[in-house]
Amino acid sequence: MTVADIVFCAIAAMTLVGAFLAVWLKNVFYNALGLILSLFGVAALFIFLDAEFLAVVEVIIYIGAISIAILFAIMLSRPWATQHTHREPAKLSRALISAALLFAGLLGLVRRTAWPQVSSGDLSIQAIGKSLLGTYALPFEAVSIVLLVAIIGALVISSAKESS
Repeated sequence: MTVADIVFCAIAAMTLVGAFLAVWLKNVFYNALGLILSLFGVAALFIFLDAEFLAVVEVIIYIGAISIAILFAIMLSRPWATQHTHREPAKLSRALISAALLFAGLLGLVRRTAWPQVSSGDLSIQAIGKSLLGTYALPFEAVSIVLLVAIIGALVISSAKESS
């Protein structure tokens, strides 16, 4: 086993532990911290795969913006003041069986898929920017419009709750 293999296994284990903590812990604040740990692991995997741009985007957008917004929402809503419900073993076992079946199906799908080889073209940040604002300008703008509509919808919903 090489050093690269050991580093990859450590990063993958960190990502899986973070994901496990994000869904298993009963405290919502700790769930969000587990999500952040898992997202850091994904960013580290991107660095390991020489995709530094995606790693930086992962850290800035998902960890720096979305996860911090989730933490602020948790701290402002005070969910720890609510009563914790007991987890029923029957529901837990059904959820675990469903998750295992979904994982097995996805794993089988991934193994049967013929994945195309990556071209050895220019994969720099400058090339990504040129393709986003050149070849893929229309889908890029469509995504920005969808995000704008989502923000406006969130503002309308929040203002409707405040007025009532």
